[in-house]
Amino acid sequence: MITFIRGEVWKSGPDFVVIDTGDQGIKVLCPPATALSLRVGDPVFLHTSLIVREDSWTLYGFAQDDQCAMFDLVQTVTGIGPRIALGVVASLSPAEFSQSILSEDLDALMSISGIGKKGASRMVLELKDKVIASGGSATTGTRSKRAQSWRVAVGAGLSSLGWTARESEAAMDAVAENYPELVALAEPDVGEILKASLRSLDRS
Repeated sequence: MITFIRGEVWKSGPDFVVIDTGDQGIKVLCPPATALSLRVGDPVFLHTSLIVREDSWTLYGFAQDDQCAMFDLVQTVTGIGPRIALGVVASLSPAEFSQSILSEDLDALMSISGIGKKGASRMVLELKDKVIASGGSATTGTRSKRAQSWRVAVGAGLSSLGWTARESEAAMDAVAENYPELVALAEPDVGEILKASLRSLDRS
């Protein structure tokens, strides 16, 4: 999973940018406000969500991690795909979206392009419990899952070095407990976490 992209803007349009990462140019679809704020030559860092289909791989980019998390969350609603989810992010901030779900404000949700009354009602029905469970934020739960993505990369690294799955899990649990500042970052440094995991295994 591609969780972020960093580089220089090579080309921009009303709803996309092409980012020069050094050896390739990658097209990223964005909310219009984000795309229009960038100019050719600007340095850029975007949080991303990769949507894989049988006939395409499409990368969506966001200036803020909570926007990206909301984009992912909205797509868990029945019948809503990335196009409409991108429209939700473009129309409402994460806080506004959360409030609209909690207050069952169908008018606010129906103001989003592609969302009718049935779609707005379904969104409230399927997301309200998730928002309540996450303490009133429509992105907290998803953001937490994204923040834990380091475990996949670190686990793969430990496995390639010959450690068993049980040993790897124990080492990562130890790092999460002993080095919370490492794993709490929006984009954890996988290399540093891997080193800390290896140190934990060496002491065991």
